[in-house]
Amino acid sequence: MASEFDQYASDYEAMQKDPLRHSFSKDGTFFFERKWLLIRSYLASLGRDLSNVSWLDIGCGKGELLRLGRPEVASITGCDISTAMLELCPDIASRPMTDPERLPFPDQSFDLLTAVCVYHHVAPDGRAALTREAARVLRPGGVFAIIEHNPLNPATRLIVRRLPMDRHAILLGSWETRRWLRAAGFVSLDTTYFLYLPEKPFRMFSGLETALKRVPLGGQYAVFARKQ
Repeated sequence: MASEFDQYASDYEAMQKDPLRHSFSKDGTFFFERKWLLIRSYLASLGRDLSNVSWLDIGCGKGELLRLGRPEVASITGCDISTAMLELCPDIASRPMTDPERLPFPDQSFDLLTAVCVYHHVAPDGRAALTREAARVLRPGGVFAIIEHNPLNPATRLIVRRLPMDRHAILLGSWETRRWLRAAGFVSLDTTYFLYLPEKPFRMFSGLETALKRVPLGGQYAVFARKQ
C-alpha cells in the first residue's frame, strides 16, 4: 500500500477528477473544510480550548486538513505510510509509518487524533490494532475522530469504484467503526453523517445538513470518541 500511494502522490488531485465528485466540489477544498468544521464543532461542544490542543492526523497525506486547523490549535503533526506524500508537506512535522498498524509516537503524546478516509485502506484484520495504537498515543480524555466514506450512500459507492486510489478499498459502515472504538476502550461515541449537499447549496442551507446529521445516508460519516 505504501508504494502504491507513493506512485499516486504527484498526480493525486488529477486522479480524483470524477464527474460526480466534481459536482460536489470543484477542487476538493470543500471536503476538507467540511471535516474541519465538524471536528472544531465537536471539540467546542466539549468545551475544549483549541489553543491547547496537540493534534495528530493519521494518514495525513499532503497535509491539507492539518493546514486548515493549524491557526487554531497548539500544534499539528502528521504521519503516513507514503513517504512521497510526506515529502509534499515539508511545512508540517511528520513521521513515516513503517508499519501500517503501528504509530511512530510515544504513549499519551496527543490530545486529538484524526483518521480521515484511512480505515478503508487498512486491511480488516489490521483495524483493531490501529485503533488500539490510537488509544495508546492519545492522552486521557483525548478525542479520536474517524471519518469515512458511507457505504450506505449509492453515490459514494459509485465514486469509490471509479477512483484508482480506492481500487483496493474495503468500505466500513459506522457500526463497524464504533465496534473497533469500543473494543479499544473508547467511550462517549458520537456519530454524524454529512455531505448531503454539494458546496454551493451547503453555503446557503447548512442548517439542513445539521438537521440530517443522524440520518445514516450522508456521503461520509464521522465517529467521535474519547479516551477514558
